[in-house]
Amino acid sequence: MTRDACSPPTVPVTLATYNVRRCLGTDRRLSPERIAEVIAGCDADIVALQEIDVGRLRSGGVDQARLIAEKLGFASHFHPALRIAQEQYGDAVLTRGRSRLVKVGFLPGPRISWLAEPRGAIRIEAVLDGARLQVINTHFGLGRRERRAQALALLGTDWLGQCPAPVVVAGDLNSLPGGQVYRSFAARMGDAHLAGSQGKPAPTFPSRRPLLRIDHVFVSQDIEVADAAVLRTPLASVASDHLPLVVRLRVPVQEGKAGLAETDGP
Repeated sequence: MTRDACSPPTVPVTLATYNVRRCLGTDRRLSPERIAEVIAGCDADIVALQEIDVGRLRSGGVDQARLIAEKLGFASHFHPALRIAQEQYGDAVLTRGRSRLVKVGFLPGPRISWLAEPRGAIRIEAVLDGARLQVINTHFGLGRRERRAQALALLGTDWLGQCPAPVVVAGDLNSLPGGQVYRSFAARMGDAHLAGSQGKPAPTFPSRRPLLRIDHVFVSQDIEVADAAVLRTPLASVASDHLPLVVRLRVPVQEGKAGLAETDGP
């Protein structure tokens, strides 16, 4: 993932992935505004969020994805993995620039579905300074077999198989490095956190005393990774039970391709 003299021009893109636990902090305070402040500190162009509440009574009926996006001046795309009447819960992608929703869908769950929460994925296309980037955001389950089935689906023909490069897969995979799910992605894509941290990636969970690296960003081989770090500030340590992972990328410009036909702006 390094450039040579024949490489196409690139543009810098900063991407963050962040499990916000419905904006409920480790101090039991519910605050989308605090999550927005943490994200602002990432200075990201694209943010993949997991565990977002939209219209749920437990969160005061707030559309958390829209509220956070408005605080940042970003566009917002949301996919509910779970619906209960008018209440929704799932994953979102926020973008600083132009973007469009490409695909949403559900991922395989356990055989006894009522034992675990449904899981899904969302894919958007973002245009930043001439670079068109595909971003897939997801949140895998807690069971080992469940995660393996979800990884197989995301790596298959319905998702990555239909996704042109350059592409990023981001999210809370609930998988440690060395596990089968992690290895299945690493065999096809680059681990941006590993590459950007000079081989010394930091844990992302739990936020107060991080021990586990379960939040990941994988990139196609045409994307150069300039830097990667976990944002561990006093505010981030309390705003959610995960810490945000921030990666700084250089994305190739696709020569001869026009901008988006349909766009969603801030």
